[in-house]
Amino acid sequence: MKKIMKKLKRVNGQSLAEFAVTTAMMATLATTAAPKFSGVGEGAKEKKTLADIDKILKAANNFYNTEVTEAGRGRFPGQSKFDQNVPEGGGYVSSDIEAELAADLTNEDAAFNNYASPVASKWSSVFGSSNPDTDLDGSAQLDPAEDPEGDIYPGQSGYTLTVGRGSEEFLELFGGDAIKSPFQDGHYIYTVIGGSGSGSQSAPPIIFVADLESPAAFHKKLQP
Repeated sequence: MKKIMKKLKRVNGQSLAEFAVTTAMMATLATTAAPKFSGVGEGAKEKKTLADIDKILKAANNFYNTEVTEAGRGRFPGQSKFDQNVPEGGGYVSSDIEAELAADLTNEDAAFNNYASPVASKWSSVFGSSNPDTDLDGSAQLDPAEDPEGDIYPGQSGYTLTVGRGSEEFLELFGGDAIKSPFQDGHYIYTVIGGSGSGSQSAPPIIFVADLESPAAFHKKLQP
C-alpha cells in the first residue's frame, strides 16, 4: 500500500510553479528579442537599397561612357546634353548648389528625410513615377518630366524610346525591368547637375540616386 501511495504522489514533468516561471521567462525573451529581430530586418533592407543604388549608378556610368565613345561627350539618362539639369528645367539650380544639396541631404537636420517632403520636386523617378512595377505613394511630389511619354512603358503597345527621357533610358538599360525598393515608402529617384565648360576647363555632370524612403539616409552620387 505504501508503495502504491508513493507512486501516486510522484509527479513527472514540471510543477505549476515551474511552468509559471518558464512562461514568464519566455514572455520576457520574446519582448526583448522582437526589437532585435526587427532591427535585423531593417538592416537587411538598408543593405539591399544601397546595393540597388549602386546598380543604378553603375548602369548610369556605363551609359555615360557609351555616350563619350559615340557622341564625344558624356551625358546621363535624362540629359539631352551634358550641361542640362535633370529634371529638365528644374532640379538644383541655385547659385550655391553645394549648400542647397547639403541642406537637403547631408546636414544634421537635412530636409529630404521622407517620401512626402516637397524637396522631391527637384528629383525624378528612375523608372517612372507611374510605373506599375514600382510603388509610389500618391503624396510624393516628384517631377514627372522624365516619365515615359504618355505613360507608355517598354513592352506596352505604342512604346518607342524617346532619347533624353530619363526613365525610358534607364528602363532600356535594365531590359525594361524596374527595380523596386525594399521599403514600404521607398522608390528610386535621381537628379542630375549639368556639366559645364569645354576642353581642359570642362566639368562633367553629377548624378545623385536615392531611395525616397529617406533620401538623406540612402543616397549616393557619381561624377565621372
